[in-house]
Amino acid sequence: MDIRQQSPNTQFPIPYMKILFTGGCTGGHFYPIIAVAEKINEQAKEKRLLPPQLFFMSDSPYDQGLLFDNNIAFVKSTSGKIRRYFSLKNFFDIFTMVRGSVKAIWTVFKIYPDVVFGKGGHGSFPALFAARVLKIPVIIHESDSSPGRVNAWAAKFAERIAISYPQAAENFPKDKVAVTGNPIRQELLPRPLPGAREFLKLEEGVPVILVVGGSQGSQTVNDAVVDILPALVEKYSIIHQTGKANINEIKITTDGILDQNPHKGRYKPFGYLDDTALRMSMSAAKLVISRAGSSIFEIAAWGIPSVVIPIPENVSHDQTKNAFYFARSGGCVVIEENNLTPTILLSEIERLLNNGELYGKMAESAKSFARLDAADKIAKEILEMALKHEV
Repeated sequence: MDIRQQSPNTQFPIPYMKILFTGGCTGGHFYPIIAVAEKINEQAKEKRLLPPQLFFMSDSPYDQGLLFDNNIAFVKSTSGKIRRYFSLKNFFDIFTMVRGSVKAIWTVFKIYPDVVFGKGGHGSFPALFAARVLKIPVIIHESDSSPGRVNAWAAKFAERIAISYPQAAENFPKDKVAVTGNPIRQELLPRPLPGAREFLKLEEGVPVILVVGGSQGSQTVNDAVVDILPALVEKYSIIHQTGKANINEIKITTDGILDQNPHKGRYKPFGYLDDTALRMSMSAAKLVISRAGSSIFEIAAWGIPSVVIPIPENVSHDQTKNAFYFARSGGCVVIEENNLTPTILLSEIERLLNNGELYGKMAESAKSFARLDAADKIAKEILEMALKHEV
């Protein structure tokens, strides 16, 4: 049945369903939210429902363009961050968190969404706290193999918990959990992309290695790749996302290293790869060198073997566990940062790209690790819960 409401002052229908997204202000929290929003809009259209009103509540909008493209209104909130190490900032941020959470109750009350979807991170705490106070249904998603502190807390009152890694289920009430995988934006899902080499000006017949150290880049990964660059360009083309803050320094350094090298043109540094460039890079890549954030699932979706270098556990509690879980599936090899040397990195690259049987098995394992319907499943659950709440 086509459910519609009419405004008393106009013949046009008005939206009746409200969904509030919230998450910490990182790409690992933000992009899965966009993936779910895309599917919510798509499913609402397929079900002949009115377009729901979508909101994103966090410290900052992260990417205004993607919010606009998906009809998501940004709602500012303030939240302190409690660090895992000693810092005087922790003391002051407690007051920031309390003040932001109290203010969030009024903000969320004015919106009064039918459901709140939380991706974790300190930026999601105020909205989730307000949802609990106002008794608004909550669904959370945990991208990592072990939960962050906000999601571990929110799991106590969330009605549904979606997880990316099966082992994360040990940390949540079993009757609430569903293993969905990590939502991937439709723009980054694998599909044939003719012209990738032409777009990136890559040499024909030369295998391509894609290096991505996260959206901000990684000095550790950058240094390791630069150290072996002369050896790499002898056999491979390198697409290197350095991070915007690092690109100028990297260009100066590599221009000097490759100054007289006849294969200098095989090295392609970028501060940041936008959706089109990243999609083209994934399409052309034979191997990926990456951190162990949510990009793991995008790499797996394309079926590309990878060398994963997780952020150390004392800095990021989750990346090492994520990396080794992915490695157990057979889709990647892991080099821990304290073991990372130019010699080891080059050796692993050569081992993977020169062993056709091993490479083929890793590609198949990567594909089986990815769950391409994650966003679709989560969006369906959010819509069903929102409809129940609205009624």
